[in-house]
Amino acid sequence: MKILLIEDEKDLLESMKTYLDSEGYLCETACDYQIASEKIHSYDYDCVVVDITIPKGNGLQIVKELKDKDSEAGIIIVSAKNSLDDKLKGLELGSDDYLTKPFHLSELNARIKAILRRKNFEGKNEVLLNEIKIDLPARKVFVNEAQLTLTVKEYELLLFFITNKNKVITKNSIAEHLWGDDMDQSDSFDFIYTHIKNLRKKMLEKGSEDYIRTIYGIGYNFSTT
Repeated sequence: MKILLIEDEKDLLESMKTYLDSEGYLCETACDYQIASEKIHSYDYDCVVVDITIPKGNGLQIVKELKDKDSEAGIIIVSAKNSLDDKLKGLELGSDDYLTKPFHLSELNARIKAILRRKNFEGKNEVLLNEIKIDLPARKVFVNEAQLTLTVKEYELLLFFITNKNKVITKNSIAEHLWGDDMDQSDSFDFIYTHIKNLRKKMLEKGSEDYIRTIYGIGYNFSTT
């Protein structure tokens, strides 16, 4: 899952990124309004964590911009102010949750997981699709009750496919979702083909149907119909 962290306190920003990276998320960062605004208009995110008080602007304006562009990202507002007015303003603009500093990183992680489950999987801890079962809290995947051994990228790729099942997904969308800003350093999409080939092989070995269809010249479709 791809997350944007918007925070001007350098130590806190680094702590959040390090912790969430270790939890398997793909995290990008912004330290002021200008950078944050550029990123939300250039990339799609599953969740945005934004401090209300940031240089060159206001975090609430970022929330408004996300809603104006019909972003489907979950939004968590962070603020040092334990202000009911700030909380209500953020929720009225469309944020999903609110955290007051200081907070434990484990709590932030729990809030992110809850939002992603609610938005993508109707709040469930388990995803069931025919012979495929995914334990979201444990990040484990089973096919016909046999557990798959997946890399972080393969797991995120499968979740991305299932979240967008029966839709055509471009190679560019897959690259952006799995690698974020780092995708700009690549001159081809060969790495996507490699991850998809490995994921398909592992699933077929456990008896899964072959759901992944190649749409030549465009991308892929995880077809369940």
